[in-house]
Amino acid sequence: MAIPSRQIGWGTEENLLWEISKQLEAITGVAYSSGSNTGTSGTSGASFGTSGTSGLAGTAGTSGQAGTSGTTGLSGTSGISATAGTSGTSPVFPFPTVFGLYAQTADSFPVSNTTTETTILASGVGTLTVGANQFAVGDSFRADIGGVLDVGNNQTIRLRVKAGSVVLADSGIQNITNITNDIWSLSINFTVRATGAAGVASIVSLGTFNYTKTNNGTIEGFSFNTVNSSSFDTTISNTLNITVEWGAAVTDNSIYSDTFVLNKIY
Repeated sequence: MAIPSRQIGWGTEENLLWEISKQLEAITGVAYSSGSNTGTSGTSGASFGTSGTSGLAGTAGTSGQAGTSGTTGLSGTSGISATAGTSGTSPVFPFPTVFGLYAQTADSFPVSNTTTETTILASGVGTLTVGANQFAVGDSFRADIGGVLDVGNNQTIRLRVKAGSVVLADSGIQNITNITNDIWSLSINFTVRATGAAGVASIVSLGTFNYTKTNNGTIEGFSFNTVNSSSFDTTISNTLNITVEWGAAVTDNSIYSDTFVLNKIY
């Protein structure tokens, strides 16, 4: 039964009981029975209900969709190609080519019992000739020749180095005496100082003639040098020759060569 409305004229106790009843009614929904307006207080309602069980945990939310991939960055611009370096200049070989010109391969004929100027060169391989206009300033050559020598008592000998008929070097008349089957050698160096026609071209030549006495091993000889600036001509072909001239025609005087080599050394 529903709780009656509050009445005018109720005392404090009635009003308090009415308040309690309204609260119980709200909690339990049990109607309040009222005897008379002045009935005794009803018994307290049942205890408050038990606490409700905790609710189940909510299901996890679905994962959010993956964000769209960012756009690919623009490629950087290509660097400017460097210009190719200039090629280095090829090194210039600092020296002229040097090479052998001639090698004698046989004994020369002996120059003996004569006062005629005669060559002491023999056949071989290579060349003894430098063609017209083929010389250059600074061209240098070395000739080495040697062989066997016999000389009578108190004799003289003269050596000449020639280009054709032009004398490049002349030993002059040299005294020589009492030699039997001795070994001799002659070394000659040439350097072209200037090129051109006769009177312009120039060449210097230096020779050293030595012989070894077989009876005591001593070395004797002489040297000579000549600068030819008058008749040497590089505009024509030049062929090397070496000659011997005895002061007397005697059978004791005899010389021949068995080796001769000509090299361009600069």
